[in-house]
Amino acid sequence: MQRAVARVLRGLRGLRAPPVRALCAAAGTPPRGLLYERHGEPADVLHVPTRLKELELPALGHSDVLIKMLAAPINPADINMIQGTYALLAPLPAVAGSEGVGRVLEVGPGVVALSPGDCIIPADAGLGTWRTHAVLPEHSLLRVPGDVPLLCAATLSVNPCTAFRMLSDFESLAPGDSVIQNAANSGVGQAVIQIAKAMGIRTINVVRDRPDLPQLVERLLALGADHVVTEDALRKPEMKEIFKSIPKPRLALNCVGGRSTTEMLRHLQPKGTMVTYGGMAKQPVTVPVSAFIFRDVRLRGFWMTQWKKDHDKQSMASMVDTLCQMVQKGQLSAPACTAVPLEDFREALAASMQPFTSSKQILLL
Repeated sequence: MQRAVARVLRGLRGLRAPPVRALCAAAGTPPRGLLYERHGEPADVLHVPTRLKELELPALGHSDVLIKMLAAPINPADINMIQGTYALLAPLPAVAGSEGVGRVLEVGPGVVALSPGDCIIPADAGLGTWRTHAVLPEHSLLRVPGDVPLLCAATLSVNPCTAFRMLSDFESLAPGDSVIQNAANSGVGQAVIQIAKAMGIRTINVVRDRPDLPQLVERLLALGADHVVTEDALRKPEMKEIFKSIPKPRLALNCVGGRSTTEMLRHLQPKGTMVTYGGMAKQPVTVPVSAFIFRDVRLRGFWMTQWKKDHDKQSMASMVDTLCQMVQKGQLSAPACTAVPLEDFREALAASMQPFTSSKQILLL
């Protein structure tokens, strides 16, 4: 494992890499990746008995970029895309993965903003990042500074962007305001805590009760959480104690659904907004009629992929630049991660689908 991590980190030191064909020939390993030809459970449709799938790379086009992928996370949306249950599905056969970080090896003659040696992340979803190499159009990629740590860059384009947009787009929050969120230990939840802290916004973070609860609470507080409570505590007197020192939240962020959402909604200020961006409990959002009539709460939804469709690449680049500056200032770090060599993808997939998962699985490519 340490040798695998060291190998990837050495790849980030800015050395100009040879063309992929020469690189692969020298290493004796053609481009490989996790390809699925039908939808189903990842353990079934990504299974290759003896080796990873060898991939054919297209010729480098006028505005294309040849990438050596370095690391890519396993996100819940990736699992859902493989299963065929997500709102965005790649044409089959497809390489799995929508997020990651890579290094530019070659560029086509029409590429203007990227050069060999640059670090890049996807600007679009569904590009297929669980592979060693890729040829992708320049417009689908964003450059990130080379001093952004590997795991931060690999996990930058989905969860931190989602957190940033939800904190920015639905309520005009000011320093001293508060936000309440469930699934606070998720990748988005950890990013919300850190970005809110940098903005001077207090966070009330709801998690499920679990065997390692004290360790989880300690970790979230270390990230900058103001309060961490369990779902069961949302109806207990301790919530009144919290609101003696901070205002009730104007914004609630929901990734769970079901009872957790209903209980969290009770603490929202009148005319406050609840934004739903996930449904981990696979249960509907139930709202008391009184919340609409007497407190005029607003219910909204958010999907980062749709935001990208509705905004130009420059808007995405500007947001990523802001997040990279936060990383460089020490205000934003990668979520808790477990780095796994690509060859061990089966173990990584199994771990990512376990309950009470607090560590994001990262494939080293």
